Amino acid sequence: MPVEQNLADFAHRLADASGAVIRPFFRQRIEVTHKPGQHRFDPVTEADKGAERAIRAIIERERPEDGILGEEYGEKKGGNGLRWVLDPVDGTRAFITGRHEWGSLIALERDEVPVLGILDQPVLGERFIGYNGHAMLHQNGEMTRLRVRECADIGEAILCCTDPTAYFTPEQQAAFQRVKAVARMTRFSGDCYLFAALVLGFIDVIIEANFHRWDVAALMPLVEGAGGVITSWDGGDCRDGKSILACGDRRIHEAVVKLLAG
Repeated sequence: MPVEQNLADFAHRLADASGAVIRPFFRQRIEVTHKPGQHRFDPVTEADKGAERAIRAIIERERPEDGILGEEYGEKKGGNGLRWVLDPVDGTRAFITGRHEWGSLIALERDEVPVLGILDQPVLGERFIGYNGHAMLHQNGEMTRLRVRECADIGEAILCCTDPTAYFTPEQQAAFQRVKAVARMTRFSGDCYLFAALVLGFIDVIIEANFHRWDVAALMPLVEGAGGVITSWDGGDCRDGKSILACGDRRIHEAVVKLLAG
């Protein structure tokens, strides 16, 4: 079923609210705390938490039957098959170091299938949205259709990844190196903003791992709406976030899947 325009408009309102909370914190000396878990340092700030609270308050007030899943405040079950999946500052490490390589991720799932995704960079004024098989960039009051670029040969591709040494197992690092060895160029760091670069047509392959659902749900409709492909490393469903392979061109996607498999 297509996403109705009222839901897309509502998603834009959520992104507006998130950005309004986050912008005053950027490049300020704010408190950074650590969330105990699997990483040695997993930072969180009031920008992350405040933005998610703002989004949740709007959903709970105006669409109380919708479910919510967020990185900071967990899950609220819904009653209508719709669920909003939230990560208001994806790339907190970039955020706290004053870099622009972060964004607010807002997804809408219908029966656990992502059907709409927003990647919002409120400081740059860039909003990427994908739904109903299309992807658009909203910036400065204008809308631009997004399309990935063609790249038939992995030897011509630009490969990106946030940090394989921090997030990949030794076996995954070895698989990544097989792709890196044949790609034209490899660049590191970027978090969700790498996917903005992909749908803008500037890079060709993104390989990531150790995501959560809130890290990937918004990216799926966006990449697919721009004509790309996003899967797990073996070409399957990537909603669980355990491994992510996004490519602009399906021909190199097939090649990368083979290289990752060894």
